[in-house]
Amino acid sequence: MPRMLDVSQDVRAEIGDDEADRLLVGDDTPGSYDCTSCRTPGDSDQERTSTVLFIGDETAVLAFAHATCIPSQVVKVAEDQLQGAVRSITGSEQKNTEGRMPEQAVLGITSGLVLIEDDVRPALVVEPTGPVARPGTDGSGGDEFLQLLLGQGFHPAPDLTALPAPLPGWSVLLAVGQLHAVLQPGSGGGNPVAWWQAHQPLQVTDGWRAAVNKSQTVLVFAAPAGTIGQQPREDLLRDALEKAAVNGVLVAASMPLAGT
Repeated sequence: MPRMLDVSQDVRAEIGDDEADRLLVGDDTPGSYDCTSCRTPGDSDQERTSTVLFIGDETAVLAFAHATCIPSQVVKVAEDQLQGAVRSITGSEQKNTEGRMPEQAVLGITSGLVLIEDDVRPALVVEPTGPVARPGTDGSGGDEFLQLLLGQGFHPAPDLTALPAPLPGWSVLLAVGQLHAVLQPGSGGGNPVAWWQAHQPLQVTDGWRAAVNKSQTVLVFAAPAGTIGQQPREDLLRDALEKAAVNGVLVAASMPLAGT
């Protein structure tokens, strides 16, 4: 049975008409998948699904997303993002252009407001869609996402009672009221580079924007895949953060706002 799949002209041009047609009739397409945008399950038999093609310098990875989250599109990313630290997109069956089964995860970011020290603070929560290995390894060492972040200067967050320490050189890029990227220092003291970049600018709520304009600082929390999830309300988001903190799997940092 044909699946409810959207394949944009840009994606079709990259993968070819034959592969696009096979996808549209249900070949090479998983019925169920984890959305590469919101990280929650999807079913291409039951709901409209977007094909998202991630392209590096040498590698291409096909992923799937709810059509209500993002449209079908081609996303250009650094090759080391495809080959390195972020290794697998959970629950999907992507193939690269050479037919091998890649292991690729995507960093998901959720914005929310968190009450800390009697003030409402703008926060971002980073959670990959799958285990993360060190660049250049085969992943046999297990999920090292938190260890990698600790090595970059994030600090363990045992609770949500105090503001996280600043992370020098890092910042959060907001432009025209939309979230664009989390920036980290460039190598050798060069210009900042994107540690995370939105496939397309993300809308934030008026309350979040007002809070960040007041503080000029964003609290960035991070946890391993499957820890926080996509929480529909901020009280549930806080509960998930507090549980992660108690379990010792939450790290955090404060970052200045870049942009407006």
